[in-house]
Amino acid sequence: MRARFAQVLTTAYLRVGGPALRAALRLSPATQRRLAGQPVVVDGTALDVEMQLILRASSLQPKRMTKTIEAGRATIDREARAVAGRPPIGSVHERLITGPESDLMIRVYRPRGLTGVSPALLFFHGGGFVYGSLDSHDGVCRFLAEYAQIWVVAVDYRLAPEHPFPAAHDDGWAAYTWLREHADEIEIDVDRIAVGGDSAGGTIAAVLAHRGRDAGCAPAFQFLIYPPTDATTRRKSRDIFAKGYWLSDELMEFFLDQYLPPGTDRSDPRVSPLLAESLADLAPAYVLTAGFDPLRDEAEAYAHALSDAGVKVELRRHPGLIHTFANIVGAGHSGPAAMREAARALHAGLHR
Repeated sequence: MRARFAQVLTTAYLRVGGPALRAALRLSPATQRRLAGQPVVVDGTALDVEMQLILRASSLQPKRMTKTIEAGRATIDREARAVAGRPPIGSVHERLITGPESDLMIRVYRPRGLTGVSPALLFFHGGGFVYGSLDSHDGVCRFLAEYAQIWVVAVDYRLAPEHPFPAAHDDGWAAYTWLREHADEIEIDVDRIAVGGDSAGGTIAAVLAHRGRDAGCAPAFQFLIYPPTDATTRRKSRDIFAKGYWLSDELMEFFLDQYLPPGTDRSDPRVSPLLAESLADLAPAYVLTAGFDPLRDEAEAYAHALSDAGVKVELRRHPGLIHTFANIVGAGHSGPAAMREAARALHAGLHR
């Protein structure tokens, strides 16, 4: 009876939403363990207790794939804000830029204390090319700008299924070339522009690094957070984390079906940058992965392939974390600690 009461209490507590979840992530580790349940160990690695709490809270909410895409997008924005908060920032402004295919909104973050011409990160949000927005990743952009002490320029690229492949990649290139052309206006050092993003945004950034190299305007650095890099091969992590860790195998296939028109070759380097003809002479990279993520192995395979091609790479896996931990910068300890470390690497990469 006591165990059943505790289960009901925990369910009610986590179902309240963002404020209750943030409060739970401030509790002692022992209390968090009682709320989260028995430890989860997969392939010899223990799931971080904060991640387990977040997954339990997420499991109590309506499933994303039972909704319309529009409703799913709203859910992603709301969930992201719940764990990201609004970290302090020096200034934020938006600007509409004109691209060859469409007009794009960018959001420009300047950290407190930044003066003079400085490096920048051109950032692309995740969401499987279907979800995500400037708002869903506002917290992580604020966080990175402040902790890396650089400009961050986030891009509101077009989403599928309304705008299928290669729309997101075309928008990424348009934003990159615009930023290089207008860097002086924003006080950005054109020779120290990094490209980066999480998940699908990491793929856009990786492809941009290839295209920039080939066009003679390579970025200075790649900042890749659990990027999908090979849509042709199932690796071990795709199977052992296929369900139950936020990003699922089913959701990944849903994203690809929405973004790729029928007949698209999944080996196209814009879909699978790991399969590009050459990875040589690309910008130095920081590749960040989560231990409990179906994308873990292909992201790490990309890091190893870059290294084998002579590219300077730092690969960092956080064993107990899950996909989306990059957004969890406003709650708990595990996500913010991992992203502070990543911000230090980003700063170092742009201040060599």
